[in-house]
Amino acid sequence: DMSQMKRIVAVHAEDLDVVVEAGVTRKELNEHLRDQGLMFPIDPGADASIGGMAATRASGTNAVRYGTMKDNVLALKAVMADGSIIQTSTRARKTSAGYDLTRLLVGSEGTLGIITEVTLKLHGIPEAIAAGVCPFPSIKAACDTAIMTIQTGIPVARIELLDEVMIKGFNLHSKLGLPETPMLFVEFHGTEAWVKEQSERFGEIAADHGGGPFDWATKAEDRTRLWEARHNGYWAGRALRPGADTLATDVCVPISQLADCVEETKRDIEASGLIAPIAGHVGDGNFHTQPLLDLSDPEEVARVQGFIDRLVKRALAMGGTCTGEHGVGQKKIKYLELEHGAGAMAVMRTIKRALDPQNILNPGKIVVM
Repeated sequence: DMSQMKRIVAVHAEDLDVVVEAGVTRKELNEHLRDQGLMFPIDPGADASIGGMAATRASGTNAVRYGTMKDNVLALKAVMADGSIIQTSTRARKTSAGYDLTRLLVGSEGTLGIITEVTLKLHGIPEAIAAGVCPFPSIKAACDTAIMTIQTGIPVARIELLDEVMIKGFNLHSKLGLPETPMLFVEFHGTEAWVKEQSERFGEIAADHGGGPFDWATKAEDRTRLWEARHNGYWAGRALRPGADTLATDVCVPISQLADCVEETKRDIEASGLIAPIAGHVGDGNFHTQPLLDLSDPEEVARVQGFIDRLVKRALAMGGTCTGEHGVGQKKIKYLELEHGAGAMAVMRTIKRALDPQNILNPGKIVVM
């Protein structure tokens, strides 16, 4: 339990990095940094701990602009299975010295070592932020707009896809009053002039795909309400079927395959007779779906599990991955060999045995020994 390890060890404002203990949460860190004009941008929604975010290779809504934890962790301190303590790297922005132990542990889900301290990259708080919502006539039009936005090099900070089912959930849970149609939530960071120019370019692309009118959230409190609604998507989804359980899942595909993957998934949901809202960090090809079900009904559980199985295999067939940010844990172990191949899985098991020969660190997660 790292939750009491709350020290912010050192802020190096001039180098744009910070050293924190594993139990510091994302919001606590940003509150500490705000007066220095700095921020840590990785935002998985929940007020997650930095150590947990590193262990799960978290990302979230800002990943399209700022990357994931993989891109923002410079070094780690970790306790290994034999009780030894290691420091994986230094504060240098790049290194070619030895194996990349930092990225070996980032995303290892606690199976190779226990992360106790993290050195992170920081960013300056942008001068201007503009956010808004744009409705579309179809899920394909929204996806195609997101694809074109990325392909034309517009440096959008966030671009989130919500299908009409998810929007209905937002309206029920967060009282947004939005038209129940597919939408993109977007945000731009930069100078006033830069934000204005890029948002206008995005508006033109959206209009070309039948999107609009674009509704800007110009006040900070309006932006906060918008993104709070997005981060509360889990609860918004559950509002669509009160009392039901949910098996939330995600996949990620190359961005050129995004529209096809989402469209096929929508058709599969309808054919399966499920309520399963879709929300996605579509700037990097990642989307989530949240099937609602009665866990005491074996037939319904089987339908949902069949849907998730088809979703994963669809993503893999399109050159994607079984999980963009939810992690492998136990439920997706069965897809790893299909995604990586037997040789790569053998290497993973070799690494696990070498670092944790007694299998005491999160046994049963990621690889089966």
